[in-house]
Amino acid sequence: MSNILIVGATKGLGASLRNLYASRPSTNTVFATSRSSSEPSSPDSRVTWIPNIDLTEPDVGQKIAHGLPSPLKISTAIISAGYFGLETFDTADWEKQLTMYTTSAIGPVFIVQQLVKASLLDKGSKVILVSSESGSITLRHESEGGGNYGHHASKAALNMVGKLLSLDLKEKGIAVGLVHPGFMRTEMTKGVGFDKYWDDGGAVNPDEAAESLSTFIEDFDLSKTGQFWAPRGPRDIGTAEAVMGKNLSTPLQLPW
Repeated sequence: MSNILIVGATKGLGASLRNLYASRPSTNTVFATSRSSSEPSSPDSRVTWIPNIDLTEPDVGQKIAHGLPSPLKISTAIISAGYFGLETFDTADWEKQLTMYTTSAIGPVFIVQQLVKASLLDKGSKVILVSSESGSITLRHESEGGGNYGHHASKAALNMVGKLLSLDLKEKGIAVGLVHPGFMRTEMTKGVGFDKYWDDGGAVNPDEAAESLSTFIEDFDLSKTGQFWAPRGPRDIGTAEAVMGKNLSTPLQLPW
């Protein structure tokens, strides 16, 4: 049996992961966070909600740790919460960037730190940080142009955060992975106008992305800690072949 923590479990990929893990007989309890002060309704008794979780607040890690029962071991902690504020060079937005950096690259540090300090993560636990291929400097091909500074750079920062966490936690036996779960048909991508790329870009629904990600997590261990992976391979990464060549594998290890 396993206990799963999903940070950002009300929408998109997080909601799909919540439902998927709660449906599996191998799962003991899914602990799911929400920004709302009230617990969302869930049809499964194996979902326990932790409300009032905002990754832009300094005490986010303490709130999550205090919201989990003790003693308890989290087998897998997935930090899926995200925010995408659309920008161009001419419309660069300070507040949007601040929110993106805090949500993507600052909040996760304090969440993982507090979980480890509270002995909720220990030897054999896995930490999965949901990043994006947009955070790969190598994959950023000139054909895609610039813009969206906060989104891309905050994901690149998250990749460094994951690498550093993997170094700090390896001796404790805790594996840390960075993943690009896929280009998804979600409210977030639609909200920034990316729905016009869904068909040509091979976008999938969050349930499909959750299935492939969960399969990847099953085989993820310390041998891959600190690495950046695309569980669905190169199929929705438009610059993958131009940068990395043809006949790429699935899952695919991505370059920084």
